[in-house]
Amino acid sequence: MMLMLLFGAVSLLIAGRLVWLSVFHDAKVSSSISSMLPNRGDIVDRNGQVLARTIDAWSIGVHANKLLNDPKDVAAKLAALMPEKTEAQYLAILRSGVRFTYLRRRAMPDLVAQVNAIGEPAMAYAREPERLYPQTTLAAHVIGYTDFDGRGVSGMERVLNDKLSNAHNRANAIALSIDARVQAIMESEMSAAMVDQQAKGATGIVLDVHTGEVIAMASLPVYNPNKPGEGPDEARRNNVTQSVYELGSTFKPITIANALDTGVVPSLAKRYDATAPLKVGRFTIHDEHSAGRWLNVIETLIMSSNIVTARIADELGETRTASLFHKLHFDTAPDIELKERGRPIWPTYWGRTTVMTIGFGHGMAVTPLHLATAYAALVNGGIFRPSTLLKIAPGKAPQGTRVFSQATSDKMRQLLRMIVLDGTGRKADVDGLRVGGKTGTADKANGGGYNRHSTVSTFAAAFPMDAPRYVVVTMLDEPKGSAASAGQRTAGWVVAPATSKIISRIGPLLGVMPDNSKDIDVSALAPLVWKPKAGN
Repeated sequence: MMLMLLFGAVSLLIAGRLVWLSVFHDAKVSSSISSMLPNRGDIVDRNGQVLARTIDAWSIGVHANKLLNDPKDVAAKLAALMPEKTEAQYLAILRSGVRFTYLRRRAMPDLVAQVNAIGEPAMAYAREPERLYPQTTLAAHVIGYTDFDGRGVSGMERVLNDKLSNAHNRANAIALSIDARVQAIMESEMSAAMVDQQAKGATGIVLDVHTGEVIAMASLPVYNPNKPGEGPDEARRNNVTQSVYELGSTFKPITIANALDTGVVPSLAKRYDATAPLKVGRFTIHDEHSAGRWLNVIETLIMSSNIVTARIADELGETRTASLFHKLHFDTAPDIELKERGRPIWPTYWGRTTVMTIGFGHGMAVTPLHLATAYAALVNGGIFRPSTLLKIAPGKAPQGTRVFSQATSDKMRQLLRMIVLDGTGRKADVDGLRVGGKTGTADKANGGGYNRHSTVSTFAAAFPMDAPRYVVVTMLDEPKGSAASAGQRTAGWVVAPATSKIISRIGPLLGVMPDNSKDIDVSALAPLVWKPKAGN
């Protein structure tokens, strides 16, 4: 009888301990864990599509100082269910005697059930908020991600951390300027171009020219913000805002606009000598395809002449050139909310050669976002506005600052359209959407010189040119050439076609319907472009 009573008392003691651990102690741990991770408000796109949301998830932990079963047996079962740690590592944790250790954060309910079935009362299971990105990789560099403590690490999660965590704001989703549909198209088409060209990377941006709103921003390769640590480090870099490049001939329209605005070029009909390479000191400036004749300003852009652009930049000089680039904010990190921003490479010495080469996009490096905001000013009537990733209410766009005159902007719209109709940008045209733009192919700097086998190919476009609404900038980093591009690596072959596909798909989504009855009038400029006679 005494033995039976003693056995019964011990059994009751064990049962009571198990109940206390499973009910009171685990509830306390669950409460404390949940309090560490505040719920965050939703992030949505401009149309209300959820991009980031907090849901209830599970965590799995262990009170090593409360272990009742054989640690070797428990360690073996844990290693089978959660193989991210070895059996030896689990055994070390279980024998550590530590009060509490996390074994898995953001665990699925079925895993929790399987670990619970081990029957070890020292295991702890807690409900805690988990940040979920339902669109997985879509706009990952824009949205960013949070750490296990619920704090924003990068992207708009970092920028909006206080607002998203504030109890008064959690019920109200924060709308970004991004359109998820346009973003998906941009990522899809640039990914296809990147694969076709075996490129190192790709970027793309769609910008509203009247508000500065970023409608799409893509940087490839991409990562999954639900599992940010699984991809390579370079995949988490936002090349649209962090990386700087010499963007080649896309600078030429900016140089021409500056010359028109300052009176250096009084007429588009003014002609410049392009009969031979231009020698400046020990440097020689060539054209990719020599015209062998004098060119006017229109032909200079259509044929993308380095020689003539350098001559015009030389006439502009350092003061006027640097002044414009200051106004376009090419001397500072891009104007955007993101913390991940790169500073441009601004010349330390503005010699004559530097001024001339910068005129056609060599000697200064900026981000693709810098280029997009500059082209917005080129075509929107001459107003520079900072870009934003937050949705702007109708009528609330910033006033901006004037960079070009209205007359210069009007002429640049004509010239950009002619480049697509008759020049290097022909493969970017879209029937009925009146695309204008400029190609840019630049050798990458390498050890004090340039590597002719490593290029950056860029296309800066706007549409519709009769009443511009959006700028589209696309870029491939180190394209290799393919059958689709006839082995070519230049922008007119590798990114202009991708730009055409993007614009044809996003135009109707953004309310720009194809209309062949509309176009910007270039009839007064067309006669100034020399065309060879039949048979010549």
